Parts: sequence; C-alpha cells; structure tokens
Amino acid sequence: MGTTPAAQAVNRGGAFLISSTPFENIFTPADLTDDQRLLGRTVEEFIAKEVVPHIPDLERHKEGLMPQLVRKTGEIGLLGVAIPEEYGGAALEKISMAVLSEKLGAYASFAVAFGAHTGIGAIPIVYFGTEEQKKKYLPRMASGEWLACYALSEPQAGSDALAARTRAVLSPDGKHWILNGQKMWITSGGYSDIYTVFAKVDGEKFSAFIIERGTPGFSHGAEENKMGIRGSSTVPLFLENAMVPRENLLYEVGRGHIVAFNTLNAGRFSLGASCSGTSKQVLAIASKYAKERSAFGKPLCEFGQIKAKLGEMAIRTYALESMIFRTAGMIEGMVPEAGTDKIQRAMQVLEEYAIESSISKVFGSETLNYCVDESVQIFGGYGFHEDYPVARLYRDSRINRIFEGTNEINRLVIIQMLMKRATGGILPLIPAAMKLREELLEAPSLEEPDSAPFGEEERSLGRAKKIFLLAAGAAVEKFRDQLTQQQEIVAALANIVIEVYAMESALGRAKKAAAANSPVAEQMALAARAFIYDAMDRQEKEARTALVAIADGDTRTTLLAALRRLAKHAPVDTIAFRRRVADAVLAQDRYPFDGR
Repeated sequence: MGTTPAAQAVNRGGAFLISSTPFENIFTPADLTDDQRLLGRTVEEFIAKEVVPHIPDLERHKEGLMPQLVRKTGEIGLLGVAIPEEYGGAALEKISMAVLSEKLGAYASFAVAFGAHTGIGAIPIVYFGTEEQKKKYLPRMASGEWLACYALSEPQAGSDALAARTRAVLSPDGKHWILNGQKMWITSGGYSDIYTVFAKVDGEKFSAFIIERGTPGFSHGAEENKMGIRGSSTVPLFLENAMVPRENLLYEVGRGHIVAFNTLNAGRFSLGASCSGTSKQVLAIASKYAKERSAFGKPLCEFGQIKAKLGEMAIRTYALESMIFRTAGMIEGMVPEAGTDKIQRAMQVLEEYAIESSISKVFGSETLNYCVDESVQIFGGYGFHEDYPVARLYRDSRINRIFEGTNEINRLVIIQMLMKRATGGILPLIPAAMKLREELLEAPSLEEPDSAPFGEEERSLGRAKKIFLLAAGAAVEKFRDQLTQQQEIVAALANIVIEVYAMESALGRAKKAAAANSPVAEQMALAARAFIYDAMDRQEKEARTALVAIADGDTRTTLLAALRRLAKHAPVDTIAFRRRVADAVLAQDRYPFDGR
C-alpha cells in the first residue's frame, strides 16, 4: 500500500468533525508508490492514444465503437480492477482506483462507460454474489468477454429508489423469477451483456437480480438524446414477463437496498476522483487559451479577473484532490481492521466511509461545475461553440450532480449518517456539542495572533468544527427525530460538514508538503490559506441561515452571538494569493500542485 499510515485504520467515518488528524497520517498524492504512478501514466497514455482521437465518432454514437474501446482496456489489465485475482481480476486497492478514476476524467463519456462496467457493474457481484455467480460471471467480465451495467432508476423512481415499481414473482414451478417493469437512464444498457436489475419480490421486498442479455422478455429501448456524455450509451430497459433463473437472485430477497446503497457508496467516491481529473484538464485548457487570446492589446492572462478565475479553479481543485486521496488512504488503511469474511469486510469499509464518499461526490461535482463554467467564461463566445473543447466539457459536467444520487440526496445522506452514528454511540457528537455549549457560556478569553506556521488556519479549522456542533446541536434540540423533514437546514449543515472536510484535507496536505520541503509547498500553502479563509465566510453564512430558521427571540440572539465569536478569523490578502497561484498555473499551463 506504500506509505499510508496504519494509524488511519482507527479513524472512523465522520470523526474528522470532533478530532484532529495529524498531517503525517493524511495520505496525499506525494505518497503514491512507483506502481501507482505507473498506473496513472498508463491510463493517461491509453486515453490520449486510443480514446481521444475517436471522440468525434463516439459523440456521434458510431456503432460498436464504445464497447470496443472499453474491451480494449482489458488488454492492459484494467477491466478487472475491482475483481479479485482468483476470478481473473487485478483487485486494485482504493488508492490505485483513485488514480485510475482521476485519469479517466479526461473524457467523461468513456469514464462513464468504463465505470459502468468496472464499478457499479462489477461490484454487486464481487461483494454480494454467490460463489457460483462469481465463477460464472467475473472471469468473463475481467477479460471483457462480457460487459456489465447497473439498473436501479425507474421513470417514477429516480432518487427515491425504494419506490421502484418493477415487480418479481416466483414462477409456479419455482425455477424462475418473472420480472415486469421498466428501468430508465441505464448507462451502457445498449450493449451490455450482464445487468444488475432491482425489483420488488411480490411487490414488497426490494431485491437484486442478475439478468443476461437475450433473456426472454428482457429488452432495451433506443438511445436517449442527452445534453452531455453523448458518447456513452443510455437507454431504458423493458421487462415483460422476463424469465430469470432462480439462482440469479443476487444476495437475499428483501436485501436489495444493501446491494444498491453499498454499490453507490463506491461509485460516489470514484465519481469525485474523476471530477478531480477533469478539473485539472479544464484548468490546463483555460490557461493555454488565456495566454493565446488577446484583448485590448494584451493577453487575457494579464487581466486580474482572469487570473482570479484561474487561481480559484486551481485552489478548489487542490482542495478536492487533497480530499480524494485522503479518503482513499483512510479506506485502504481500514481494510486490515475489518472482518475476515471478504463480503463483510467490503461492506464494513464502504459503510464506514459513506459520509466521506458522499462528500467527495458533492464537492467533486460542484468543483468541476465551477471550473467548466469559468472556463467557458474565459473563452467568451468561443466557449459557447462546439468547435472548442470547453463546450463539451461544460455539457458533460452537468450530469455529475445527478449521478450516483443527486447532490441534494447526498447532502441528506451526510447528515442522516452523522445523526445515526451520533445516536448509536459510534460517533460522540452529542457529548462534543454539550461540551461546546459549556465552553460558550464561559467568558471569552483574549486571543493573541498565532504566529506559528499555519497557526491561524489551524485555529480557523477548529472553530469551523465548533460552528457545525453549534448549528447541529441547536437543530437536533429543536427538531429531534424530525430534523430530516427540515431539508433546507439539513442542507446547510451538510455544507458546513463538506467545507470542514475540505479545509482539513487541504491544510493537512500543505503542512505535510512543508515538512517534506516539497518544491510545491509554497504554492500549496497559498492554496490552503485562501481556501480556508473563504470557507470560513461560507460556513458562517450557512450556519446563520440555519440558526435563524431554528431559533427566535433571546435564543436566536445568543446563538448568533456565539456564531460571530466562532467565525472570527484574521484577514488575509486572497487576491494576492490567487494571483500567485494563477502565475504558477500559467507558467506550466497545467494544475501546479502535482509534485509527484
């Protein structure tokens, strides 16, 4: 696994809100092994040579081209990245998967098609299949003989997956499941050979089934005319008395939600990593154009507002990348500590870091959204023209806020998981909130400026965590088990959680780079400081919004006064920081923090 500290194994999901993680224990891209770096270069070269030249044909849905390219990755051993070696796969660990996902971000349609097979297509069988199912399907999936996909959404049940109407009943002779219903928005559904399909047994028990192409009564519709990711296949599926062998039930009757949600946890993390890679690509494209294009007698890159955009794109991408590799290191560090049974171990790891996976998905998709939007703005009118790459990147990015559970759903998941862990005694959030309340009742002490390196940022991070405890504690006290019905407040709380995780990840990486005398340590410090300063302002706004909705009268006044105390942070010149980061981008025409 390389340099990932074993100490990370004891970090529980969500614990970052109430504890401090030493920077030495935060995995960063600088800790990648030679093999992991080689994997990244291999994937990067494959995309550049084998995929990018075919983008025009892929966008036009040239018959058979996408599955051909997906299968071609099998020649370099990539189709079995999630499949154990005993079934012909490579079983890459989580850090390598993050590297892989980042590099695939260079062309979203291919990343989606590849992930549909290797991720959400393979994971249900890897984690939940019987030994017979694994032996039958996984070797052929690892070789590329069979391609796989995942069918959960329905026309009337998108985010609310458990409201599915597809039904399954056992045939009179007990040999088949008979499925009826329709699935919608199925990625790679037009050419896959193996489908994980969800249906309710007897209309009640949500369950998963493995269905093969050619099954009687099972078919797919025409390709959807999508706004983005046009190169990928997206079709509806139809089940009209589809006869599925009884042994193709996946896992257990009524336990399909376990299959579905654990699979999505893995997909959410990978999506965040892919968004990191695409954000880097967009930054490089925007930088080159800003140097080539002139206005008012000088290159665009010399204008302050353009530098501000490039600097902020790089800063947000830095925070995202830091978050992604930190999470990958935590997940990998936990694997030896999980149960000895492989299925149980996989579920434990995915469930443990479901919060961080959702954070990665939301922050990743919204960071990419910011980057592509600002890139179009830098290109001006040309950014709106399909002859320029940012137009496609802009269209392709939009789906990421819907994929793998909408960002709205993921915000709810973040807080629901935290509350579940708090009430279950797994995460001591309640004692931490009570301790904060006692602390706030005490007279405030005078604080001297912290002159230590990153001292002000460390203090801001500590206060940010207290801001969450303040707002979350007030929300739970007011609404108790009805908090989930207050979605606007829940979303505000989730935004604070996301910012805290990004702040700590960015700061920990900057401190680790400084300790190692990294050549990009100074640039990372600028990025971390700028991000944390702005994040504090965003958090204060979110907390104020929530607290005003939660309380009134004297209680509101008291809470808002406490918030003002916690949200105080020393001013820094973020304009100067962004300019310097932008200069680093323009000097290389690429993301400047690699240092790998």
